[in-house]
Amino acid sequence: MSAIELTPADRKAKRGEAHHLEPVVMIGAEGLTPAIVKETDAALKAHGLIKIRMFSDDRAAREAALAELADRLDAAPVQHIGKLLVLWRPLPEKAAPEKEDRRPGPRTVKLVTFSKSGTHRPTVKKVTVMGNQRVTAGGQIKRAKARATSVKKRAQG
Repeated sequence: MSAIELTPADRKAKRGEAHHLEPVVMIGAEGLTPAIVKETDAALKAHGLIKIRMFSDDRAAREAALAELADRLDAAPVQHIGKLLVLWRPLPEKAAPEKEDRRPGPRTVKLVTFSKSGTHRPTVKKVTVMGNQRVTAGGQIKRAKARATSVKKRAQG
């Protein structure tokens, strides 16, 4: 029995999501080899929901392969229609490494200057603002100043 059990409503939703997908793993005459299991695991890690094409004419062998893949990879079998098998496993959460010493990088800002007469178009200028700069209300770029801290707070920290 696979580790993940889907409700009929969940299975129906996954079938709908998988409808437009192309098969990413092909199983040939050799059947389930360790290389096929490894590739299927990599595809599940990358996509979560995958289609597998199995070129065997034996329906029982396809059903057994779907069940075995689901068991070995802790995935849920979604669908077996013809020679296509659909597997689903939730995507692992990617932990983004946070750097404490990281500062803001450059960003592109649009500066809009409106014309003095209402009939002309405003001028738009794209400017790159560095991490230590700021844009004033008048549209000028100023270098950010270090915040002044009191003598008492400096002594504490």
